Amino acid sequence: MVVTTASLTYNAFTAGRARPPKGLRYVQAADIRTRYQTWGTKGSPVVLVHGAFEQVDTWSRLAPLLARDHRVYALDLTGDGYSERHGPYTVDHFTRQLLGFLTAMHLGAPGERPLLVGHSSGAAVVADAALRAPGRIGSVMLLDGDALNTGAGPPSAFKYVLIDPYRTSLLRLGLGIDGLIRSVYDAQCGPACPHLNAAGVDQWRRPLQVPGAEAALWSMLGEGVPGLPADQVARLAAVHIPKSVVFGAQDDVFSKQTPQQTARRIGAPPPTLIPGARHLTMISSPRQVAAAVEAFEALAGAS
Repeated sequence: MVVTTASLTYNAFTAGRARPPKGLRYVQAADIRTRYQTWGTKGSPVVLVHGAFEQVDTWSRLAPLLARDHRVYALDLTGDGYSERHGPYTVDHFTRQLLGFLTAMHLGAPGERPLLVGHSSGAAVVADAALRAPGRIGSVMLLDGDALNTGAGPPSAFKYVLIDPYRTSLLRLGLGIDGLIRSVYDAQCGPACPHLNAAGVDQWRRPLQVPGAEAALWSMLGEGVPGLPADQVARLAAVHIPKSVVFGAQDDVFSKQTPQQTARRIGAPPPTLIPGARHLTMISSPRQVAAAVEAFEALAGAS
């Protein structure tokens, strides 16, 4: 009873929610008011699709490099970042949002078919989009992701082990510890990543503190990391668009065999492995990822 009372009291005193940063851009994508950002004014389009607990800003080191030769777009999938939070938080819903975003950005017609780059669980979203609308997609790249519903394990047991008010208290306590956020970032990103200063910590923390974020988080944890069945991912091999697989060579979210297995499964050439990189290659190794994109685009254009 004492613990419950303390938890309820703490939650009441920390009930104030953060506001999204000023100046964000939004567009209606399917049924979601979607936050997005663009870079570059010339070249073929590239659309960046983040993974779980990421957002548009996760691409801030890579996107400007790609924008030298491409028009680059990134969006916040519902449940993450600053887009409207509206479930279900499933691959199906994310894919409908992505395809709606392409429509809103006037992408998908001949000459405007984008390269879709999906990071981590975003790989499943771009794979599903290519399966549903191959005529609207120019090519796909799976970055640090295998698109499978088993890639990062089963649904989290967190929602079953902890219930409110305790899980809300623990989440808010954890988000208040800068060192904890930095330790998770360092573990996933590796020594090549820039130090996470106060602004960087806020970039990862604030999306989990805006109105609706906590309820969405519990729903997403219940769903598990988004992914597709292996036989559905394998259907991508029969889709006649160029495909690429890129992984950090030291990514410990997946097995060492995953990059090769993923490339074979989707009918892509052998994977590109970025030496020394872990799971957040677009942050740790933006130049290498940009080079992989350019090499892929050149190969796709020559085929």
